[in-house]
Amino acid sequence: MLRADAYRRHIENRIRAGNTTLPTLGGVTHRQAARTTTRRIRIRRLRVAVLLIVSAAIAAALGHQLPASSSPTAASPSEVRRGEHRGALGKAGGAVPDGATVFDDEIPGVANLDSDLLGALRQAAADAADDGVGIVVDSGWRSPEYQEHLLQEAVSKYGSEAEAARWVAAPNRSAHVSGDAVDIGPFDATAWLSAHGAEYGLCQIYGNEPWHFELRPEAGDHGCPPPYADPTHDPRMQQ
Repeated sequence: MLRADAYRRHIENRIRAGNTTLPTLGGVTHRQAARTTTRRIRIRRLRVAVLLIVSAAIAAALGHQLPASSSPTAASPSEVRRGEHRGALGKAGGAVPDGATVFDDEIPGVANLDSDLLGALRQAAADAADDGVGIVVDSGWRSPEYQEHLLQEAVSKYGSEAEAARWVAAPNRSAHVSGDAVDIGPFDATAWLSAHGAEYGLCQIYGNEPWHFELRPEAGDHGCPPPYADPTHDPRMQQ
């Protein structure tokens, strides 16, 4: 305590004498340390302010560049396409809503399938359900107008009619239009039907479209025939 009082009196005497330089800490005066601390605080505040300004500028730029459809409530591309199909052609033309099954008779895309194909699909779907697999109809019967709509979409997407033909057949050649083809999902259903489909006469027809199945009754005895690489290799598409 005595040393502390003596040190305090020493400092007071120096101040009265006009010497305001404070003692040092490791070679740096208290005043210099205070100045350094103040400078660091100012630099930090400046950095924070710059970051806030830059962040605001980036947010403003992105706000101008992003389309309105990028908002959280905007529809996904698949929802937009389905909406377009419903508006232009409707369910009556073959558009199938999400989650449709082979038992949905009120959906024309299902109900208008060939009766033998539909019967085989329903039997397979019932057995698949026992294995914990749900078969969903992504597309079934289609009207010629709907098929033409899909074909034009494919031409726009792939850049040419030749490339589009690998994925979408013309209305007068499509097995979907005649009610003889179905596209199923999801992946586990496709895998299940790929493994067991021959038992029901259901076969994958195209290597590039593993979701596309058609009825081949002889498959129950002889197995499914090898798939074509794509529809352009299918002789039916050449007629």
